Amino acid sequence: MSALFLLGLLSLVCTNNGNLQRILLEPSVLCYQCKTFHLGMCYDVMKSCHLQYQQSCATENIYILTKKGKSIYYYSILSCMTNCEDVNFLGFEKRRELICCNHSNYCNLPEGS
Repeated sequence: MSALFLLGLLSLVCTNNGNLQRILLEPSVLCYQCKTFHLGMCYDVMKSCHLQYQQSCATENIYILTKKGKSIYYYSILSCMTNCEDVNFLGFEKRRELICCNHSNYCNLPEGS
């Protein structure tokens, strides 16, 4: 039974071109999780999450648009996100800015906090 398990594990490692070994040996990155973060404080419960495969720490900044078209920072959402990409979403009343990182622990803290 153990021989079959080892054979299956070996075939998995060989067919992944070493990706499984990289995933198992890399230290996990921690990210902040908060639904409402503003001015250095979490107005919900501040948690943390470990990055899984293809995840990044994410900061989603929410801005309110004035009638003159200026953006005023409102709050941020901090999380772990799968297939995260830096992007800006512009609506009629708000703007959302998504910033992704995975280079260090807790890299998703908004600047100026």
